[in-house]
Amino acid sequence: ILEIKSCSKCGSTALVNNGRNGVGNPRYKCKDCQFSGVIKSRRADESTKELVVKASQERSSLRGLSRTFGIGRQTASNWIKKSPVLPDIVHTLLPVKKTDVLELDELWSYVYCKQAKRWVWIALCRRTRQIVSYYIGDRSVKSCKAFWQLVPKKYRRCWSFSDFWDAYSKVIDTGKHFMFGKQSGETNHVERWNNTLRQRISRFVRKTLSFSKSDEMHELYLKLFIYTHNLSCF
Repeated sequence: ILEIKSCSKCGSTALVNNGRNGVGNPRYKCKDCQFSGVIKSRRADESTKELVVKASQERSSLRGLSRTFGIGRQTASNWIKKSPVLPDIVHTLLPVKKTDVLELDELWSYVYCKQAKRWVWIALCRRTRQIVSYYIGDRSVKSCKAFWQLVPKKYRRCWSFSDFWDAYSKVIDTGKHFMFGKQSGETNHVERWNNTLRQRISRFVRKTLSFSKSDEMHELYLKLFIYTHNLSCF
């Protein structure tokens, strides 16, 4: 019998060893109510939770966070979900200028399996290197339209460049939008940002075991990364 005061569920002291949980913490089992739980649960302070959220933006998967901080995967996931509510992206942007240029591109990703494709539409300001807007959907004209509507009105008046994907020409009719091949260099900055995203967030890498299992986590990781990136550009 373990030296522990009582069962957290029924109060009984008839407790026996019951192995360990996923991160190695010892568990007990109550003979009376058959409840099984962790013997000692550690309460993490806010600074530890902040570190976990920051580490999630540095290529660490949930399993990696579990090994590094000695917490369960579900705990790490919950802390990331409960991170401070982020403001709208427009509140992280520097003031727009008339000479600003937007670079537009789409990034392929997936949720749970590679057949469940999720295309991330990105608008980047060439001068500030900030992400002006994003949208997660498919690669259709409908998604392109929803993406363009999320671009702040002041930025929609700027010159914009994209690749030759047909949806752009059907949606953007400002008279200031031009389509170029990748070799032109007109979309170099947004393509470089896409590479940075894949380098920093493992679930956006094409070949990886750290894929998203839900759309909620997929977008949350993206939004956290964009928010941190935009503020670093000040």
